[in-house]
Amino acid sequence: MDKLFDWDLYGKLFALPYVQAALVAAGILGLVAGVLGPLIVSRNMAFAVHGTSELSFTGGAAALLLGAEVGHGALAGAIVAALVLGLLSRRSSEHDSVIGAVLSFGLGVGVLLLWFYPGRASNKFGLLVGQIVGVDFASIALLAICGVAVLLVLLVIYRPLLFASVDPEVAKARGVPVGLLAVIFAVLVGVATALGVQTVGALLVLALMITPAAAAARVTASPLRATVLAVIFAETAALGGFVLSLAPGAPVSAFVTGISFLIYLICWTVGRLRGRVATAAPPGVTGPVVAR
Repeated sequence: MDKLFDWDLYGKLFALPYVQAALVAAGILGLVAGVLGPLIVSRNMAFAVHGTSELSFTGGAAALLLGAEVGHGALAGAIVAALVLGLLSRRSSEHDSVIGAVLSFGLGVGVLLLWFYPGRASNKFGLLVGQIVGVDFASIALLAICGVAVLLVLLVIYRPLLFASVDPEVAKARGVPVGLLAVIFAVLVGVATALGVQTVGALLVLALMITPAAAAARVTASPLRATVLAVIFAETAALGGFVLSLAPGAPVSAFVTGISFLIYLICWTVGRLRGRVATAAPPGVTGPVVAR
């Protein structure tokens, strides 16, 4: 516990190149996850993110076995997952069952590939729970390129995608290509999920992709404010979790998930208190009334 407050040690660690690279990686992931998160929540895609992360894990495990770059393998696996989920779950009634089937298959194949891998156990463990200190400047380039690409594509399709997310039936009736937007967004989510595999791992990527956005949704109904808050929450969890994990050398995912959940609990409490204040307002009173 004393290591958590050893500021001299933190100063020395921040001077290390791999720590600086990891901070940049966490910042990029927090931005991408925060921007995509509110749309994921509004489209009820939390389970889809989990399923995509499992095939990201499978792709990363295959790359590890073949001696290739883990980030490239995770990215390929995530894109394949997004396309498979988009093609197999055309109807909403079968969406969850398709995700469950893909998730279990991907996890099973990934575990088998790791069993064949003869290398260090830490590399295997890192795919599941993250190994951000293993991010080098070559990985930063991939993270930056993918992050910028995701944000640019999202900027182009944001307005029709938001319309399709809020009211898909009306959007479809007005000529919005709802199906195409769903596939494009699934690929964007897949890319972002792949970026999270090296940071928080395949099993805990929901901590950044879902929890900050779910927390933001508890305190605001505005899409713009929810996005801004989700970015702030995701950056706080990603950067704060990494910094706190440095001195004790503990897995970063434990701190990222802990901070994310604490933020969610605070926002949940604020939302509940606001609900009580609104309920306590008598008829004809528009201002807030403190509940007694």
